[in-house]
Amino acid sequence: MSNFNLKKFFLYLLIISVGISALIGIGVILIGNFGELETKVLLTTLTVTVTSILGLACGAYLETRRGRLLPITGIACALVSAVMWMFIIWAWRDQNDTFVKVLMSSTLFAASCSHLSLLSLARLEKKFMWSRYAVHLAVWSMTALAMFLIWSTLWHDNDLVGRVMGVLSIVIGALTVITPVFHKLSGTGLESTAIDSEIERLRIRIGELEAKKAEIAGTKLRASDS
Repeated sequence: MSNFNLKKFFLYLLIISVGISALIGIGVILIGNFGELETKVLLTTLTVTVTSILGLACGAYLETRRGRLLPITGIACALVSAVMWMFIIWAWRDQNDTFVKVLMSSTLFAASCSHLSLLSLARLEKKFMWSRYAVHLAVWSMTALAMFLIWSTLWHDNDLVGRVMGVLSIVIGALTVITPVFHKLSGTGLESTAIDSEIERLRIRIGELEAKKAEIAGTKLRASDS
């Protein structure tokens, strides 16, 4: 991971996919012909664009070295879902429900991991850390309920699930909005804490050097006496 810049890789993919989509749009306007092949190519570039955005979010958090499981899981799920979407676009023939459910599940996990990876980029003071725990709880609860909807056949009989998902959506939206605010408010406090830590580290280092200096001076003194 250290030798391969994931963020740059997904950024290039995003630029290329957006460029191809723009060219297709210009071609349709100029030529006026939008057939099945053009539709498949456009859907392919859209898939690459979405995968690149999800990968950028996870790659940015991975580069901070403050977490590995979340962004790596998100990148893996994004790539798996991208391959499956490509298969549906270019070679889908059999209406396989299990394949579609796996596709939706991997896409859902990729989106959840990417969302949380972006929010995890924020550096928060301890007094604001509750918001990170809360958004993780809300996002994974929403993901679990969505997985229930995807795989269960009983969901349409349960009105409570829809209500809970509506509440979780509001909570996730609110926490997503306030996280950058908490990050901004934490800036001064974190900077002050970092300065205090550096001062303490330097004090310890100075003490070690003073002890080393005294030891050397004592050695020289004993050598001169002998």
